[in-house]
Amino acid sequence: MRGKGMTTITLKKINRNKVYQYIYQQKETSKLQIVQDLQMGLSTVSQNLNELEADGLISRNGYFESTGGRKAQIIRIVDDFRISIGVGILKDMFHMVAVNLYGDAIATETVELPYENSDDYYNILSENIRQFITEQNYDTGKIEGISIATQGIISPDGTSVTYGDIMGNTQMQLSDFSKRLPYPCHLEHDSKAAADLELWNHPQFDSALIFLLNPNLGGAIITNHEVHQGSHMRSGLIEHICIDPDGPKCYCGGHGCLETYCSANTLKEAAGMPVKEFFQLLHNSPTPALVQIWQNYLSHLAFAIRNLNLVIDSPVIISGYLAPYFRKEDMQELLEQINTGSLFQMTEDQLLVGNHGQYTPAVGAALYYVKNFLTPAGA
Repeated sequence: MRGKGMTTITLKKINRNKVYQYIYQQKETSKLQIVQDLQMGLSTVSQNLNELEADGLISRNGYFESTGGRKAQIIRIVDDFRISIGVGILKDMFHMVAVNLYGDAIATETVELPYENSDDYYNILSENIRQFITEQNYDTGKIEGISIATQGIISPDGTSVTYGDIMGNTQMQLSDFSKRLPYPCHLEHDSKAAADLELWNHPQFDSALIFLLNPNLGGAIITNHEVHQGSHMRSGLIEHICIDPDGPKCYCGGHGCLETYCSANTLKEAAGMPVKEFFQLLHNSPTPALVQIWQNYLSHLAFAIRNLNLVIDSPVIISGYLAPYFRKEDMQELLEQINTGSLFQMTEDQLLVGNHGQYTPAVGAALYYVKNFLTPAGA
């Protein structure tokens, strides 16, 4: 009897999850549609819908247009039943985002705070996260977890930063956050988090190469529909590929790294002004000097993409802080430069631009807890 009981309970959980996942994927559906597509009995579907609604996981509001009979009620998941908080830490600031179960950023905030490995810093950051949650009027029970994206290589067990020369955060520990916040916490490399977001937005891609054009350049590789980590969590560190041994000195100690040509900081230094101001002038009052700076930047970026695409034959996604500044004509120019002198031609559909800008790592990090919830154990 016990074995039979366990089987029944397991089957009920499977059916409940199937119904929830179906509604999630469809976004809007009806009871009859669920019955037909999942080939479940009407009473089984009705029971699961009643339970999911009672638990607050779905809502039934509004009606579809009539097709001749009784109007079908619209069924949706409650997309803010759980909220994931993403935090993107940079050298001089950090970004916070609240993400719903569809991965949408429904609230964002940026706080200027220079990083330092101190109790004061972590206390201030944690207090800002608490305040951010409070200001959005989120009940604490809604918060699925807080995922932190930072510059630096994360240890395989996810508990610490093992290399963080940009920010000086090599000593950063997951416990620096978890012991100050009453929620589950997760630590992630910002480039890997960005790749998670792009994979979420482009589920059709089996593989892709991500260029994270943040103040410091980052990169990531997607293979077999997963972010490739490498044996020592160093896969995708395109920023330290040397393209000129006699080039500018990189923060890693080397010379001519891609970081020194394609980071947002490099563009800022070349222009002698903030990036936002540079693009305002470039797009509205361009001068030959400004156009040349941008052409030089695109030329180096094209060089990197052309060569890396020979290693990773896949679509390329321009992501991060600079992505929103790329206009259609910029992408066309970039594609032309990539294909100039190239043995294999890249097509327009293989070169894409991300759409979350500076919040990309934070949103990508937040997806960690969204995906956790959406597993059968979550819903």
